[in-house]
Amino acid sequence: MNSPAQYAALDAWVDAHFDEEVRFLQELVRVPTDTPPGNNAPHAERTAELLAAMGLDAEKHAVPAAEVQAAGLESITNLIVRRRYGEGKTIALNAHGDVVPPGEGWTHDPYGGEIVDGKIYGRATAVSKCDMASFTFAVRALESLGAKLAGSVELHFTYDEEYGGELGPDWLLNHGLTKPDLMMAAGFSYQVVVAHNGCLQLEVTVHGDMAHAAIPDSGTDAMQGAVQILNALYALNRDYLKVTSKVEGITHPYLNVGQVNGGTNTNVIPGKVVLKVDRRMIPEEDPAEVEASLRRTIEQAAAAFKPPRGGHELRVDVKRLLLSRAMKPLPGNRPLVEAIQKHGEAVFGVRIPALGTPLYTDVRLYVERGIPGVIYGAGPRTVLESHAKRADERLDLLDLRRATKVVARTLLDLLR
Repeated sequence: MNSPAQYAALDAWVDAHFDEEVRFLQELVRVPTDTPPGNNAPHAERTAELLAAMGLDAEKHAVPAAEVQAAGLESITNLIVRRRYGEGKTIALNAHGDVVPPGEGWTHDPYGGEIVDGKIYGRATAVSKCDMASFTFAVRALESLGAKLAGSVELHFTYDEEYGGELGPDWLLNHGLTKPDLMMAAGFSYQVVVAHNGCLQLEVTVHGDMAHAAIPDSGTDAMQGAVQILNALYALNRDYLKVTSKVEGITHPYLNVGQVNGGTNTNVIPGKVVLKVDRRMIPEEDPAEVEASLRRTIEQAAAAFKPPRGGHELRVDVKRLLLSRAMKPLPGNRPLVEAIQKHGEAVFGVRIPALGTPLYTDVRLYVERGIPGVIYGAGPRTVLESHAKRADERLDLLDLRRATKVVARTLLDLLR
């Protein structure tokens, strides 16, 4: 049994090195990893340099350029740091460095790592470069004890979460570069996540017949056809409200059309319109059935569209962009859950529930292979509070400090 003195020693080490941890996070934020375009190898190189300065050697696993480009990205180098302490289980800590572009509306430099009123601002301060920092310094705190440990810890810093993880954790696992027994992925501090939604993304291309706007009946308006398809898709959201998940923290399925592109000019009847559809799936749903249902809805809406007399019928192509399966709890995650809950309550002073989340993450790639995993890290109570994927993303530094302690204590319990 670990003693209160050992936990206190871990906490004290984190406190003594916290300024260094914040500087490390600032350095990570200052190297952009906008995805798209996804030129993320430079960030991995910089991260490896920073880790080496702390005595942590990172293996660099560059994904071949052809695979990266086929995925619509520019460069990916995934990192693994292996710390072996003795015979026993291997625990992987995974955080991703790729992020969505900053967008508009920022009042702080998205790559500045500015600190204002106890919060650090910048893209990925909350999701999830913060947990590159929390996991790194938790491992350093653990090693500072000099305690006899059984097992190993691996840091997995990957760069393909925003595009589904196939060239991040999935690539590492498929190439036999890692096979942990347990894993923890970047998350927030006030709950331990044990399940999450799946995600299906489709690209729907609506083909009409381009024509001069002065004689609209001479063409087939792909935009009007797309609107008919959009109305049919959005109508599904009403039905989804009737489907509820039994997982606490997850409500019902839902659908979003996040991007619409098409047309040639204002005086031209659009000949082609492209829709990008995002369908979130609760853990109880079958992804194959969900995809088949969406394709039927699109097909039926297109067939119901009436072109002008003598015009061409609509033609619709549907391509799957992403299939991320839901994460379902595995029985082996109990030691992780219980340790995080125990230490989270001790450090934060609040109960840490085990819940599901409507997000989707890289964790499911480990869980699909039978590796029990949870989501826990540095961050506020909600995504909305963190401004993740919005302007002025931020992290309360007190949450970073406390989460680092919780992760360090959890590692000590699991490796004792």
